[in-house]
Amino acid sequence: MALHNDIGKWGEQVAVDYLRHRGYTIRDCDWRYRHRDIDIVALTEDMRTIVFVEVKTRTSTELTPPEQAVDLEKIKSIGYTANAYIKQNRILLDMRFDIITVVGSKDEGIPQIQHLEDAFNPMLAFRRFT
Repeated sequence: MALHNDIGKWGEQVAVDYLRHRGYTIRDCDWRYRHRDIDIVALTEDMRTIVFVEVKTRTSTELTPPEQAVDLEKIKSIGYTANAYIKQNRILLDMRFDIITVVGSKDEGIPQIQHLEDAFNPMLAFRRFT
């Protein structure tokens, strides 16, 4: 596995541990629909909201903040995949789209974690402006 894949998997595990520690229930990790995926699907502590989480992991923030990697195309892809997840699993809950950034590496100790709740709305990504 390539180094960037190892770092990404490590970051996703850090994010899962972070969410569990805060009372979230993890439903799925790396859920795939066709060629798209969602990093983490979780339920809030009150079990009323399903949360689709995009995890961005970096070893440093010297170039750009990790959350900037969630561009319009990625938002559309997450929205499309979340729609498939909701239909396939017959979900009737509120939903939210979060970003968790993880900065560090497994050899450096405690990583920096930032949780951006309700970070984006994929429906706005499909809106056409005339």
